[in-house]
Amino acid sequence: MNKHVELKNHQREIYYFRLRLAISIGFVLVLLVILLARFAYLQVVRHDHYQTLAESNRISVVPIVPNRGLILDRNGLVLAHNYSGYTLEITPSKTTGLEATINELSTLVEITPKDRKRFKKLLAERRNFETLMIRNRLSDEEVARFAAQQYRFPSVEIKARLFRDYPYGEKTAHLIGYIGRINQTDVAQLEENELAANYRGSDYIGKTGLEQSYESELHGTTGVEQVEVDSGGRAVRMLSRTPPSSGNTLVLSIDAKLQEIAEQSFGNYRGALVAIDPNNGEVLAFVSKPGYDPSLFIDGIDTQSWDELNNSPDTPLNNRALRGQYPPGSTIKPFMALAGLHYGERAPGLTINDPGYFTLPGSSHQYRDWKKGGHGSVDMFKSIVISCDTYYYGLATDLGVDRIFSYLSRFGFGKKTGIDLDGETSGLLPSQEWKMKRYKDKWYAGDTVSVGIGQGYNLVTPMQLALATATLANNGIGYKPHLVREVRSAQIDGNHAIRSEPLPDLKIAPAHIDLVKRAMVAVTQPGGTAVQAAAGAPYHIAGKTGTAQVVGIKQGEKYIENQVQERHRDHAWFIAFAPAEQPRIALVVLVENGGHGGSTAAPIARKVLDYYLLGKVPQPLPDMAEKEGEEHD
Repeated sequence: MNKHVELKNHQREIYYFRLRLAISIGFVLVLLVILLARFAYLQVVRHDHYQTLAESNRISVVPIVPNRGLILDRNGLVLAHNYSGYTLEITPSKTTGLEATINELSTLVEITPKDRKRFKKLLAERRNFETLMIRNRLSDEEVARFAAQQYRFPSVEIKARLFRDYPYGEKTAHLIGYIGRINQTDVAQLEENELAANYRGSDYIGKTGLEQSYESELHGTTGVEQVEVDSGGRAVRMLSRTPPSSGNTLVLSIDAKLQEIAEQSFGNYRGALVAIDPNNGEVLAFVSKPGYDPSLFIDGIDTQSWDELNNSPDTPLNNRALRGQYPPGSTIKPFMALAGLHYGERAPGLTINDPGYFTLPGSSHQYRDWKKGGHGSVDMFKSIVISCDTYYYGLATDLGVDRIFSYLSRFGFGKKTGIDLDGETSGLLPSQEWKMKRYKDKWYAGDTVSVGIGQGYNLVTPMQLALATATLANNGIGYKPHLVREVRSAQIDGNHAIRSEPLPDLKIAPAHIDLVKRAMVAVTQPGGTAVQAAAGAPYHIAGKTGTAQVVGIKQGEKYIENQVQERHRDHAWFIAFAPAEQPRIALVVLVENGGHGGSTAAPIARKVLDYYLLGKVPQPLPDMAEKEGEEHD
């Protein structure tokens, strides 16, 4: 038997080898065809597209942020401006070990716990790939120290930026407002208004006050640079440049010195003051006390500062002049008197007997006058001078709440004034319809009695009361109040003045307005409730004091100020205009928990009037002791 058996079939192996070789060659050819087809597609069909992409990689488009516009007072004093400085910024998306990086940076430049807290807040609000500030306002020494070690920190850079500065600080905080870093809410709003392109590269936007209301004027137009870059992203040369247009400058009607005097005159009191030129509606002073430091908000306020401001019992973030709502107290009486004359419910010479209280027909409840025992015989003139409550209890009852609503709303009570600041509240001027809608309850006669002396459901803002006072001073012709009197542009013929917008003429009978004005002048003369505030003034002041209850007093009880907790004491009001014969200024002063208008609010007004009309800073007024029946207003 042959042990050498042929185990291989050479012919078969050759066949399969050739088959595999053919398949491999075919596969390679197919891949080559696909590659050539793809190559042709990219080079021919998609040539324009990829050429554009390549050009985009070669050319970097860099936005140029415009300078924000200035804000000036009526005399050219700067209320908001910009200054340049250096910031140390980190790009979190390029950083590994963010905390370690910050710790290393702190060995070169000082980074406080406050800086770290602010950075964490910015980190939580950040947009993708943006740089975030860890330190601002670097000194030249700090810049040099970091620059020498910058190679160690590829994700950290120094940037030159413009910072916003508010020279008057908290004195103008509620007026000017502040700018802050753009957040996601701002981005959404910009996109909705199709303004996002103009904010490329911008980090800040107006948040409150005029910075917010006039953002479109102040921001300017963003420019752009086209820069050629190499493969490493480094700039090689600039190809083109479209310069930015700086924001417009706002010139306000505010007198900064008057504003400063008004703010300082409050001392430690809380409150608000609004002064208006009754001849055109320009706001001369706008104070809300206390204020706050607006620079805290520019780069993101730290948690501790925010808690201190937000939780303070003095509520410094509340714009009292624009948003504060208070019972007007006796400052409503001149307007009530005009309503009584308008509807024929009272004649100038008609007198009532004031026994010290008022009783509704069919009721035993007594509504007390501020003076125990009453004022005896009182006509309309005297009712304003001595601020007789009993007179206005009866007048309000005879008028009825709906006629009071109809007449007082003509002066702007119960609605926004339309001033060029966002966030204004409308106060409250009650009516039967309002109470039914709000409380599902009918209006009672007792409700009307309280309305007659500015209590009950009545609520006004200092801004509203200032407009009403200015309209009264100008014989029933009012103007929409405004803070900006001119917008100045860097462009040729770009300046434009803000025109005064007249409100409907109230057509008050001259005899009626003359009676009320004469009575308001008498308020500041011997026998009136604000006599000491006008003592020695070389001009006539027309005014009206007011006291607004904060907490109710039960019938039979007596209000004793020094026995009441400070924040439960009455608010003090004073409205005025001067010179009474040809008014140049009308103002409202509110002192929260200040007690009597004649003793706390009126002296503040006098200092403002003295500066504005006499051009001098007045000396402190004598202690306003209650005299000649001035215990009330």
